[in-house]
Amino acid sequence: MKTIALFSVLVLLASCGMKVPYTDEIKKEYNLDENNMKKVQFFTSQTIILARKNSLENQGTSGTGALVTNENSVENRIIIPVNTKCVFEKFEANGDIQVRFEVGQNKTLRYAVRKGQTSGRFYLDAVWDQKKGGQLDYGNLTYYATPESGGAYLLVVTKKLRKVRRKDRVVKGMKV
Repeated sequence: MKTIALFSVLVLLASCGMKVPYTDEIKKEYNLDENNMKKVQFFTSQTIILARKNSLENQGTSGTGALVTNENSVENRIIIPVNTKCVFEKFEANGDIQVRFEVGQNKTLRYAVRKGQTSGRFYLDAVWDQKKGGQLDYGNLTYYATPESGGAYLLVVTKKLRKVRRKDRVVKGMKV
């Protein structure tokens, strides 16, 4: 009598993760409520630069009688490079979301779907002015996001996993 060999194989087929824009469709597809959102790793699509400038100007006269204007300014910039990881902080009442790139009180940025756009992407939200950029609060201070930062939207990684359980049986054949 010939023996028959049985093989049981579990095959996991996984595609590499792909960064895609976070949208309301993604939120619905993956059933992302507030608790699930805290488990999702978010990324920014491009570099964000926040700038804050403090100026101090003094006027007076010099020892020789010349009129002198002395202006000092300090510029602080926060740079968040492209693909920087961030975490979900909270949903706002209107559906906007806040994300955190670092620890600290009120160090969050708000992202929202823009009116009139059909992609559903969540873009950096600020009060935009063509000369100054986007005004927003970060860490209890007012900053201005550069105009280029206005194109930054949130990304998430999606993966497709497929699990296949397979049983193989090798038949040895028969002799007369």
